[in-house]
Amino acid sequence: MKYLATAVLIFALLGAQTAIASDYDSTVSNFRNAGTGEFIDESYGYAVFPTIGKGGIGIGGAHGKGGVFVGGKQVGNTKMSQITYGLQLGGQAYSQIIFFKDKRAFDDFASGNFEFGAQATAVALTAGAQAEVSSGGGGSASAGTDARLSNVADREYDDRSGMAVFTIAKGGLMYEATIGGQKFSYDAL
Repeated sequence: MKYLATAVLIFALLGAQTAIASDYDSTVSNFRNAGTGEFIDESYGYAVFPTIGKGGIGIGGAHGKGGVFVGGKQVGNTKMSQITYGLQLGGQAYSQIIFFKDKRAFDDFASGNFEFGAQATAVALTAGAQAEVSSGGGGSASAGTDARLSNVADREYDDRSGMAVFTIAKGGLMYEATIGGQKFSYDAL
């Protein structure tokens, strides 16, 4: 019964997600308003996910669809999937953006089967200009897309991957202490 409830919760959260150009524009604008404008302007490119749904009861999952941009133009589509195991309960929705420092980082992501390990971190942009580091790009951020973060400029690209990840919580409540990485697929346009 527990697994059936988990499956129902996950499918309800993940439902039919179709990202369109206006979703990408408004999501990028939200991240720019939250203080990531320098990353948007100076990165080689980025992958943006307007909505990622995440849920779990013991076993959980997350899924989202997004667009990949280089030089301000969409060059591909991407999907993110995540399976998590551990102490967790609830569901949440969030936006995520992954910045590519250079062509090498973009090429790694665009290889078609990129994965962040459980140790990967994301800065969660939250209301009240607070940042929080979390595993796998999730985060326990409070809802709100009007976030400002004063120390975003202090955030640097990861030395190994050449990527920087930020999230903005859109809603929901989730308690978790989980292990699991995000896996990405990429399809060029």
